[in-house]
Amino acid sequence: MVEKLKQDMIVAMKAKDKDRLTTLRMIKGDLDKEHIDKKREINDELLIEVVNRGIKQRKDSIVEFEKGGRQDLIDKTQEELAILQSYLPAQLSDEEVLAIIDEAFQIVNPEGARDMGKIMKEIQPKLKGRADMKQVSEIIKTKLQ
Repeated sequence: MVEKLKQDMIVAMKAKDKDRLTTLRMIKGDLDKEHIDKKREINDELLIEVVNRGIKQRKDSIVEFEKGGRQDLIDKTQEELAILQSYLPAQLSDEEVLAIIDEAFQIVNPEGARDMGKIMKEIQPKLKGRADMKQVSEIIKTKLQ
């Protein structure tokens, strides 16, 4: 996927697609920053982490732009969001996510809300980048009550 990012940057440059190129450069810059600051190897796992962070930021921005009535910024941010989402692995369906959550509940056998961390620790490697972890957390909280 990291190689795909580099190739897409070249294609965007040749096509003079400024918006796409800006978004791709942002991803590349964030990858390089993580590599330099935290001495992490640039690989697909890091790319997914960086892209997920960018998606979360864009979603938060859209909410704020809606409050301000800035449709132009909402449209631009949604385009960036679509570009970022193309670098994530295929998202799991709701049924698949629920099955993984149920499996974790059987393994951990939680006694209450204080076992939330144990469940998340069990689920995270299976779902990271493949499901909205905020939504997963809400499902788990509901099941624990």
